[in-house]
Amino acid sequence: MLQRDDSGTAESFDLDSLTVGDRLRLFNFTQRDNHVAYLWVLRAMNVLRAVHQVQVHTDDVAKALSELAAAHDEVPSATDLNLRAMLDNLAAEDEQVLYKVEDATRCGNLAAYRNRQSVYQFTEIGYRVYCAVEEVIGSRVQDANLSRLVFADILADFKALATANRQGDQDEVYRKLTRLDSVLEDMTQRAARFYLTLNDVVRTTDISPETFLRYKHGLLAHMSEFTAELERYAPRLAEAVHEVEDTGVETLLERAAAADERPMMRPAVRLEDWRRRWMGLRQWFLVDGTGGSRADQLQGATRTAISGVIALLRQVTESRRGGVSRTTQLRHLAAWAAAAPDEQAANALVAAAFDLRSVRHLSGAHDDDDQISPRSTWWEAPGVEISVSLFKHGKRPAQGGPQPVRKSRGAHARLREAQLAERAAERSAAETLLEHGPHDRVLNHAETRAVLKLLTRALEARTVVAGRLRSGTGSSDVLTLRLVPSERGSRLRTETGTLHLPGFALEIKPHGAMRRRLGSEAP
Repeated sequence: MLQRDDSGTAESFDLDSLTVGDRLRLFNFTQRDNHVAYLWVLRAMNVLRAVHQVQVHTDDVAKALSELAAAHDEVPSATDLNLRAMLDNLAAEDEQVLYKVEDATRCGNLAAYRNRQSVYQFTEIGYRVYCAVEEVIGSRVQDANLSRLVFADILADFKALATANRQGDQDEVYRKLTRLDSVLEDMTQRAARFYLTLNDVVRTTDISPETFLRYKHGLLAHMSEFTAELERYAPRLAEAVHEVEDTGVETLLERAAAADERPMMRPAVRLEDWRRRWMGLRQWFLVDGTGGSRADQLQGATRTAISGVIALLRQVTESRRGGVSRTTQLRHLAAWAAAAPDEQAANALVAAAFDLRSVRHLSGAHDDDDQISPRSTWWEAPGVEISVSLFKHGKRPAQGGPQPVRKSRGAHARLREAQLAERAAERSAAETLLEHGPHDRVLNHAETRAVLKLLTRALEARTVVAGRLRSGTGSSDVLTLRLVPSERGSRLRTETGTLHLPGFALEIKPHGAMRRRLGSEAP
C-alpha cells in the first residue's frame, strides 16, 4: 500500500517498498516439500533473536534446534538438514525472509577467509511473515471471546486524555491515544474472531451437536453480559469523546504527532496518521452519517447472534426429543447404500435421497437479436420465453397442422370505403380547380393537395432539350396540369402560404375523357 506525500512522490507505509507480488512471495517457504523443517529453522532463529542475537551463523541455528528438540519431539535433527542451503534459500532474492551478510571476523586462517563465513538475520518484513504464519498455526477456537471488561478502562483513558490535553501534557496525550488505539483494535479483532467462530460452530452442528449443547449456556451468558455492559457504557463513552473534543482535537493530534517517535515518517505524515486513528476512535462511540456508531453495530450483531443461537438450540432440542436427527438419517442412508446389491443400485439410492438428477439445459433465441449486445452476460441479458413442454418434458412443441387463412372482410370493407371517400374528395377538388382555375384566388387544403400531386408528376416528367428545360405534364382522370417555360413565372396562393414557380407558367386543362364529357354537355 502506497500513499502520496505533498510533493507527489510515492511513499510506503512500511520500511520497504515491496510490491504486492513480492510480499506474497515471502510465503513461498510454506509451499516447499520440507516446509515443516523450514518453519523449525525460523523458530530457532526467533529463539536466538529473543536473546538479542540478531546475526546468527549456521552453528548457532544448529545449537538452537538441538535445544528445541529437547522440548519437542517433532523437531528435525540438525545433522539431517542442510542448514546452509536452507538459510540461503530463505535469503534468496525471490523470498528475502532473511538477510545474508559475510562475517570476516569468524575467519581464523587464510582458507577460512577465502571461504567467507556467512551470517543471517531476519529482514523486517520477513519477521512479520514468520509471525503471521505462527499466528495462523497457533490460533485456537477456544480463544475467541468478547472483551466486556475493557469498557471501564476505555472510559478512564478517555477522561485521562481530556485532562492531559487540557493541561498540555504532550507525552501523556501520546500514551493515552496509543493505548486507546491498540485497545479498540484488539476489541475489533476479538469480535470478528468470535463471530466467525460462532458461525463455524453453527455450521457444523449437524455433524456434532454435542459440541454445541456442551457450550450453549456459556455462549448465551457471554454474549448477554457483553451486550448489557456495552449498552450501559455506550452513552458514557460518547459523552467522554465529546469531552475530549471540547479540549481541541487539532491541538490533541499535533501533540500526539510531536511525541511520536517513528523516525522514518515525516511530521506531516505522522499528523495525518493520528488524524485517521482519531476518526476511527470517534466513529466507535459517536453516530456518523450512516445513522449509527460501530458500538451500535456491534451490539446489533450480538443480539442477532443470540437470536440465532436460541433458534438453533430449539432446533437441536426438538430433533433430539424426536429421536431422529440429521446424523441418524445420514447413518441409516450410508448403511442402506453399503448394503445395496450393486453399485448402480447404490447410486440410484443416493441420487433419490439427495434429489440428484441430470441437468436439463434450456435455451432459446430472442425475437430481436439486434437489441441485445453480444458482450452482455447471461445475468444482464433479458430472458426469453420457454415453452411448457420444453421445460417439463425436454421436447419442443410441435408446429401442428396448417392454420386456415383468416379473411377480415369487415376490415377490408372499411379500408375500401375510406379509399373511395379519399378518391371522391380528390376528384371534387380537381373539378373545382378545373372550373375556377388555380390563379387569382386562395386554394383550400384539398385543392392544394391535388395541385401538388400533379405538380410532382409534371416535375418528374420534365425533359432537357438543347440545354434548356422544356414543358412537363402531369395528369389525372379529371384534368391535366402543364408547366410552360415563362420568364415571369407564376405563383399560387394557398391557406398555408404562397407557392412560387420561377421560370414556369401553370396551365390546367381537362383530361381527354373529361374533355369529351364536357363537350357533350355543352349546348
